[in-house]
Amino acid sequence: MVELYFAPGACSFVPHVALEIVRAETGEAFEATLVKIHKGEQKTPEYLAMNPDGLVPVLVVEGKPLTQIVAICDYLDRRHPKLGLLPADPWARAIAMSQLAWMNNTVHPTFTRVFMTGQFAESDDAKAEVRKIAAANYRKHLERVAQWAGSADPFWFGARPSFHDAYALTLLRWGGLAGIDPDSLPAYKALTERVAASPAVAAVMARERIELNTFRKA
Repeated sequence: MVELYFAPGACSFVPHVALEIVRAETGEAFEATLVKIHKGEQKTPEYLAMNPDGLVPVLVVEGKPLTQIVAICDYLDRRHPKLGLLPADPWARAIAMSQLAWMNNTVHPTFTRVFMTGQFAESDDAKAEVRKIAAANYRKHLERVAQWAGSADPFWFGARPSFHDAYALTLLRWGGLAGIDPDSLPAYKALTERVAASPAVAAVMARERIELNTFRKA
């Protein structure tokens, strides 16, 4: 039995989409367990026993927990190599893993500085400065993703959405919360619209109760 612990709109969306694709293509079921971050469920002793960092996602396979999104994606691809969640060619796969790792260890932490400035500064002025700098850097990161998105046909690796498509969608959603209008990144926005319309992704978005566009004009 495979179980995914997720929080709506978090990076756990990436393996959540992958598991839904697996179910659609192979019939292999999984259980999606909501972690209510706002209620501190990620800090309970039971959850910390699975992930001492108190973060999502956690993938539990036959009772054994696996953390860290890149490791989870690598595992799911190796478990289902015929689904094309990552390229089969060794060099292409390495490049794809490099992109995925960069999204996770560079773009994602930059957004954390936008959204959780209290972890990086104390005074209101300092928090405002952290947020301003992080938002500008986040915009630059999204522009790089937009360059990759421009060659997606129709998705990152071809006919079926992948980890990268799901992460790209997640990052652009977060961009709206950082004040970045998705209309300013048209190729990127077009990719996320195609991704969101695909059946597996639409099912996950409905389960997580999230919308594609989080940007609100002032």
